[in-house]
Amino acid sequence: MMCSLVARTPRFASMLRLSMLSVSLSLLGVVQSGAAEDEAPAAMIEAHGYSFYGDLSYEPDFEHLRYVNPDAPKGGAISISAQGTFDSMNPFTRRGRAGAFSSSIYESLLETSEPFGGGLVPADAYGESYGLLAHSLEYPETKERVIFHMRPEARFSDGTPLTAHDVVFSHNLFLEQGLPSYAQAVSARVIDAEALDDHTVKFTFADGISRRSLIDQVGSTPVFSQAWYEETGARLDESRMEISPGSGPYVLHGLEVNRRITYRRNPDYWGADLPINRGRHNFDEIRVEYFADGAAAFEAFKTGEYTFRSENNSRQWATGYDFPAINRGHVVRTELPTGFAPTPTGFVFNLERSFLQDRRVRDAISLAWNFEWTNETLQYGLFQQRVSFTQGTRFQPDGPPEGLELELLQSLGDLVPEEILTEPARMPHSSNPARLVDRSNVRRASALLQEAGWEVDDAGVLRNAEGERMSIEIPVSTAGSATMDSIIDAFTQNLQGLGIDARFQRIDPAQHTDRRRNRDYDMIFDQYAAFMDTGTGLHQRYGSEAADDVFNPAGLRSPLVDAVIDLSLDAPDPETRDAALMALDRVLRWEHFIIPAWYNDVVWVAYWDIFERPEETPPYSTGELDFWWFNSERLDELRAVGALR
Repeated sequence: MMCSLVARTPRFASMLRLSMLSVSLSLLGVVQSGAAEDEAPAAMIEAHGYSFYGDLSYEPDFEHLRYVNPDAPKGGAISISAQGTFDSMNPFTRRGRAGAFSSSIYESLLETSEPFGGGLVPADAYGESYGLLAHSLEYPETKERVIFHMRPEARFSDGTPLTAHDVVFSHNLFLEQGLPSYAQAVSARVIDAEALDDHTVKFTFADGISRRSLIDQVGSTPVFSQAWYEETGARLDESRMEISPGSGPYVLHGLEVNRRITYRRNPDYWGADLPINRGRHNFDEIRVEYFADGAAAFEAFKTGEYTFRSENNSRQWATGYDFPAINRGHVVRTELPTGFAPTPTGFVFNLERSFLQDRRVRDAISLAWNFEWTNETLQYGLFQQRVSFTQGTRFQPDGPPEGLELELLQSLGDLVPEEILTEPARMPHSSNPARLVDRSNVRRASALLQEAGWEVDDAGVLRNAEGERMSIEIPVSTAGSATMDSIIDAFTQNLQGLGIDARFQRIDPAQHTDRRRNRDYDMIFDQYAAFMDTGTGLHQRYGSEAADDVFNPAGLRSPLVDAVIDLSLDAPDPETRDAALMALDRVLRWEHFIIPAWYNDVVWVAYWDIFERPEETPPYSTGELDFWWFNSERLDELRAVGALR
C-alpha cells in the first residue's frame, strides 16, 4: 500500500496506466457516478463480493458454496486439543496469552476466513471474498474509496442490532488501542471511516498509495459492539477474560482456565440462512481441551477425551497410531490434500544481534543444520526439504530470473545485487543423511567463519578478534514435543562442533511467548507467512516498517525487500503481480534470515469415526470445524461397544 521506493521503467509505467483502463467488468454491474460536466464520469463497480482484479467465481445468486453439503444435519459436538496455557480471552492485545479461537465469535463486512481458523472462505477460490455483514459494496475503478451496504437483520448475540456505527467504532478502536504496528499501518492508508446511515458505511483511502489490501482490510476487520465497550469501559489493549458480544454463529459457552474452552452454536444466529453459510457451522458445540504437553494430549485422544486431532509430530504419525481404537476401526487416520503453500518454518536468526548481521556467519551456522539426517533419523523420512517461501506454487523461482521478473528486478537499479540477476535462486545446502556431522559442511562453515573474523582457539572455542566467544541460545517451549527437542539438540550439537557456545533452553509456554514477543533470543524455531498473492500484509510481515513487530521474528530490514513488495502492490495485472511475487521469493531467499526446515504437502488428521465430510476437500481448507458434520448414529454405535462415553 506504500508508494514505490523506486522510479518505474517506461514500460512498467505504461502498463500501470493501461491497467486502470482495462479492469474487467464482465462479472460486475457498472453504474455511473456523478461528475462535473467537463470531466468523464467515473465508472463505479457494484458487486456482491470483492477481488482486486474483479474476477469473482460465484455469481450474485449463488445458493451455497460449491464444496459444502447444503443439507448437512446440525447437531453434535467436536473437540480438539491445545497445548500450554491461556490467561486471557482478548486476542487483540500483546498482553496475556489468549485462549484458542477467542476471535471466532466476531464477524466482518466480508467473509474472508473460517471463524475457527484453518482455511479461507470460499475455500475453493483464492483472493475472493463475499458479503457477510454487508450484502454488497460499491467502489470506483480507481479504488480510492468503498461503500458497504449492510444487512439490516444483522444482530449481536445479545440481540442488539449491528449497525454501521459499530463498524466505524471498531475501526477506530483498532487504531486507538490495537497493536501499534497495525494501527500505524492502517491509519496511514485509511484516512476516514463514516457511517452514512445505520446500514451504510464508507471508507476513504489515502492518495498516492497502492490500492492493494485497502478494501480487503476494512472489509475483514472484526466488528464489536460499541454499546458494550461504552457501558463496560473495557479496552482493546487489556488482558481480560470478559468478552464483548459477537455476531457470529457461535458464542462462548464456558471456560476453565488452562483446562478447556467451550463454544456453542447460537440458535438465534441472525445469518444462519445466508447462502454463504448454508452447509456450514454444523456442530452444536466446539470444545478445546488444554494439555501441558504433546504427550499428554495424544494419550487423551486415544481414550476419546477429544475427538479430532491434526497431527504435526512425525514420530507419532509413524509409530504412535497403533492403539485399540485404531485397530478396531473406531478412529480414522488419513491424509488430506492442501493447496496452500507450506508455512515457512525454520531456525530464525535474530538480525539485531551484531554477529548475525554478517551473512558469512549466517551461512556458516546454516551449514550445521543437517536436514537429511534429521528427516531420516528423527522424522521417519516423512518430510521434504523446504526451499521456498512459496513452495510448490507458480511463484517459486528456481533458475536465474528471466522475462518480466528480470525486467522488474532490473527496474530497481543498484538495489539488486548482480548475483540475484544472474544466478539461480538460493537453494539450501545438502548434507550426508548417514551421519549427523557432515565433514565437508564443517570445513565450509569453518572457512566462512574464519573469513568473517572468527577463529577457533587452542581450547576449541570460537572467538573473534576481541576474544569474545560466539554464543547462541535457542529458547524452546516445554509444551512442544520430544521430537522437536531432539531436532534442536542435534542442531546445537553441530554448532558446538564448530566451537560455538550453543545450547537450547526449555522454558514454560508463557515465558516462551514473552521472549518471542520481545525478541529475546539469538535464534528461535519460528515461522513466517507463506504468500500466494500480494497485499500490505507483506510489508507487515517482511517489510522494514514491521522490523520491530512480532510477525517479523528476524527483525528483517531490507530496502530491496521493501521495493519488491511495492512492485507487487502496484502490479497492474495478474501477470505482473505473479512476476513480482516470484521476485519477492527470490530476494527473501537471498537475504537468508531463516534456515528452512521441512514441509509436508498433505495434512495428517485422525478423528473418532463420528463425523462426515464432503467427498472432495477444497484446496484451501480441511474444514473440520467449518463444514464437516456429526453422525449421531455412529456415536450411538461406539457408545454401545464402550468405545466412547
